[in-house]
Amino acid sequence: MAARDYGQYGGITQALEFVGERWALLIIRDLLVGPRRYGELAAGLPRIPTNVLAARLKELQAAGVIRRAPRSRVIVYELTDYGRELEPVVLALGAWGFKAMGEPRDEQIITPDSLTMDLRTAFRPQVAAALPPTAYAARLVSASEAGAGPTELLIRVRGSELDVTRESGTVDLSFAAGAGLHRLLSGELRADRAIATGAVELLEGPRTLLDRFAETFNLAA
Repeated sequence: MAARDYGQYGGITQALEFVGERWALLIIRDLLVGPRRYGELAAGLPRIPTNVLAARLKELQAAGVIRRAPRSRVIVYELTDYGRELEPVVLALGAWGFKAMGEPRDEQIITPDSLTMDLRTAFRPQVAAALPPTAYAARLVSASEAGAGPTELLIRVRGSELDVTRESGTVDLSFAAGAGLHRLLSGELRADRAIATGAVELLEGPRTLLDRFAETFNLAA
């Protein structure tokens, strides 16, 4: 199925032949957020060559990881049940990768889908279950599309359940952040230091709720 054959017989080898090619796991990461049209996948991965995106989609379909589906007169790509089994793998890779993240390079961006999956990675359901339901609006100041304005994510935490969408709605706390938000998620910064250093800018709501956010989303705990 994949362009590379490792010549070995084993589960890890088979998995890498399906999803080990460059960009494949990032396509899967974005589809874990939700179905995407071809153009939406391309916009969320602005550096992927169009021929590579087309090739990866074809390979992932052949492997039974994704499928094409009609939605409201358009064709979208979505994960199959088999593909969805990769979610804990992707989240574990994200947690592992967080440990090696330094300061972002100038050309590196944060996309709404990548931040959504980072929030899922850092989410602590056992902590959230003991806290009141809270809704946050996170204004992402680094967008994937060139020249695009900020994207706002609606983050709803209800008990041990997390829901992250690009919708608008009533929230308890609104804040703006870019790459500095990852320093809060990783536990490198406490909420008060994130505000003091400008990593996070409070827009509306009490500062104490950013403490709650940092307690709910924390990879270091």
